Amino acid sequence: MARVHHATGRHVVALDRDWTCALTPPGAAATPADADRLPGWIPAPVPGTAAQALRDAGLWSLDAPTPLHDRDVWYRVPLPGEGTRTLRLRGLATIAELWLDGEPILSSDNMFHAHALPVRLTGASTLHIAFRALEPVLKRQRGRGRWRPTMIASPGMRAVRATLLGHMPGWCPPVHAVGPWRGVELVEETGPLTVHAADLRTGLVEDGTAVLDLSLSVAWTGGGPPPPGRVSVAGIEAPLAWTDPHTLAGRLRAPGLAPWWPHTHGEPALHAIAATVGDTAIDLGRTGFRRIERDPGDGFALRVNGVPIFARGACWSSPDIVALPGTRDAYVSWLALARDAGMNMIRVGGTMLYEDDAFFELCDELGILIWQDFAFANFDYPTDELFTASVRREAAQLLDRTQSSPSLAVLCGGSEAEQQAAMLGLPAEAWSQPLFDTVLREESARTRPDVPYVTNSPTGGALPFAADAGVAHYYGVGAYRRPLEDARRAGVRFASECLAFANLPDAETLRGVPPVHHPRWKERVPRDLGAPWDFEDIRDHYLARLFGVDPTALRAEDPDRYRRLSRAVTAEAMEASFAEWRRVGSTCAGGLVWLFQDLWPGAGWGVVGADGVPKAAWHALKRAFRPVQVLLTDEGVNGLAVHLINETPRPVAATLSFACLARGERAVAQAERAVELLPRSAQAIPAAALLGRFFDTTRAYRFGPPEHDATVATLTDAATGDRLADAFHFPDGSTPERADLGLSAEPVPDGDGWALVLRSRRLARSVHLDDDGFRMADEWFHLPPGAERRVRLLPRHGGATRPDGELHALNAYGPVRVR
Repeated sequence: MARVHHATGRHVVALDRDWTCALTPPGAAATPADADRLPGWIPAPVPGTAAQALRDAGLWSLDAPTPLHDRDVWYRVPLPGEGTRTLRLRGLATIAELWLDGEPILSSDNMFHAHALPVRLTGASTLHIAFRALEPVLKRQRGRGRWRPTMIASPGMRAVRATLLGHMPGWCPPVHAVGPWRGVELVEETGPLTVHAADLRTGLVEDGTAVLDLSLSVAWTGGGPPPPGRVSVAGIEAPLAWTDPHTLAGRLRAPGLAPWWPHTHGEPALHAIAATVGDTAIDLGRTGFRRIERDPGDGFALRVNGVPIFARGACWSSPDIVALPGTRDAYVSWLALARDAGMNMIRVGGTMLYEDDAFFELCDELGILIWQDFAFANFDYPTDELFTASVRREAAQLLDRTQSSPSLAVLCGGSEAEQQAAMLGLPAEAWSQPLFDTVLREESARTRPDVPYVTNSPTGGALPFAADAGVAHYYGVGAYRRPLEDARRAGVRFASECLAFANLPDAETLRGVPPVHHPRWKERVPRDLGAPWDFEDIRDHYLARLFGVDPTALRAEDPDRYRRLSRAVTAEAMEASFAEWRRVGSTCAGGLVWLFQDLWPGAGWGVVGADGVPKAAWHALKRAFRPVQVLLTDEGVNGLAVHLINETPRPVAATLSFACLARGERAVAQAERAVELLPRSAQAIPAAALLGRFFDTTRAYRFGPPEHDATVATLTDAATGDRLADAFHFPDGSTPERADLGLSAEPVPDGDGWALVLRSRRLARSVHLDDDGFRMADEWFHLPPGAERRVRLLPRHGGATRPDGELHALNAYGPVRVR
């Protein structure tokens, strides 16, 4: 059912203070009386985790995480008020026993279940929660699966409903989720009408009419006949009729209401929903009206409001693996970075956890589609009635509380279960599971029939992980060390995971961090436990292949340059892959990079560091994901192709400039053309058609010595001259040979802050700033010769007053002083 944000007569008290917790060996305290005699009670944040409480008390560190699944953790809190209340607990991790005033009131064994309990308070009541040690439970397996995943440390997790975060040692810190990780509340109902649930369904029919169906489950205690009800959206009202003594229902139609779009394709319009029943006002929050459909065929593609969408973004991990926060403040800066990078989809994978309501609300507001896996991954899961019933309740609660969220775009049974079975050589009939084929499919259809369902990620094709059918986890470019051309050759249809690299954080983030050869550095480099390599080895492979250097020698002889080239190479690999996938004629309908943010500091998969600072790869994706875009692709003997894309609902009048440069400076072939980009259109123009003559733009014919070493295409607004997008091609590889570029950087005031005005006589490669007080809003870009670019500076901390650092380009002899 949809969330009821507020109703007249409902009073909600958040139990978010005065909690304490204590740790004990398993079973050392059987009852609250035993627990109260324990020493070492410490303040505990709620919602929160035991690791967070211990960290706050200086008793736990992410650098050396203390295991918590081998002990019991007790929580207690005094409860205010007197009389009848409803105690709501929105998430208990994981084996929990509750007592009120010494009397047992609940046992729970699913981290993802919410509970609502009627309680009577005395004015001096106390709530105790015992989180029992998970380790003994993990050792008592309920049956055995047909296979055992190598990625997950404990096979017992197949039968325990808890997050896999903390249990994947190849890439995730061993942080154990224990405690009341979601909110605890007391609810008092004093009005004549109690709203138990709201079933809210929205849609957008083909003529653009918004449709809302609402059903309220209520209890009327006001005496006399129950009063009439109404529902309203954007000033449009419709009646709610009593269908039985406990239910009101009605349909509202709103022609011409602004629809909801992902931000890359339009405005994510949201509308408040309110209902009234007599004098009771009911706030149902905001929703958006949209239509999401999966294109038929053997691939996977989405249409929103009838328009094909190229979905791009990244896979989510957590804002803080210790606290597992679920507040708006915890999410907003991360999701803003996703939106600012042009991401229009975030995938919450099966190895993670269900994010709180604020996550969905922010994605609604920002226009970011959500691919939501249910929290299952890799295992062959139990099929007994008890486990299945628990899963159905888990899925129903997630779908109920997100029912009005327009950003929820894909529901997926889980991650890599089909792939795991297939890669272990099991026959095709063993790849499927009732959990994914039946249980979760049925729950999704019951509450969110407007959202496409996918059994697993990946799935489809002769093998479930085949790139050219269904949904793929594409690591051809990446873990499998294929050349960049494989991004096209593989025929990727939709990559719900792709392009994982050990992405280096920026220089300021790494200050004081052990160098790349240090054991402490290497222990945080992600790896597949079944492989004799890690993802830094993968990055070094592309460093050698694309930049023509010996990574081992460079790391030893010039570690600073090794780190700069390492940042640039993963950025270039990602940008080149997405150029192939977004080009005219591509069969690909989307790609989600693994991973959005690191779980702890280091060279993790994240394109954003654990400190929230974007890496070079994030900046590359920001360029690759532009809604108005120019791309260059190498078509061999057919020369370069120039692709122009406009995903917005408005036409774009622009000027396309094209130039082949000798020594990165002198144009030896160039052209300029006025172009009109129609709304939601794409077109490809051969470079030869722009130039009007033969020029070997791709160096395919090799008649004589090279005439040029770089090509740049720039799209500018025809009216203002503002740069909309640019693209670069290096016909003989990407090796950035150093030269005197004539690069300059002038700090200028920019409102209350600063900007840099950048100029270069020659093409400057992967321009970036080292400054302990500021970072550039855009960096790791190529700066064409003769161009001027103004870039905002973002302060790293409150004490930053004036830029004082160095501007670097990979092909410059040395840095430029900025002050």
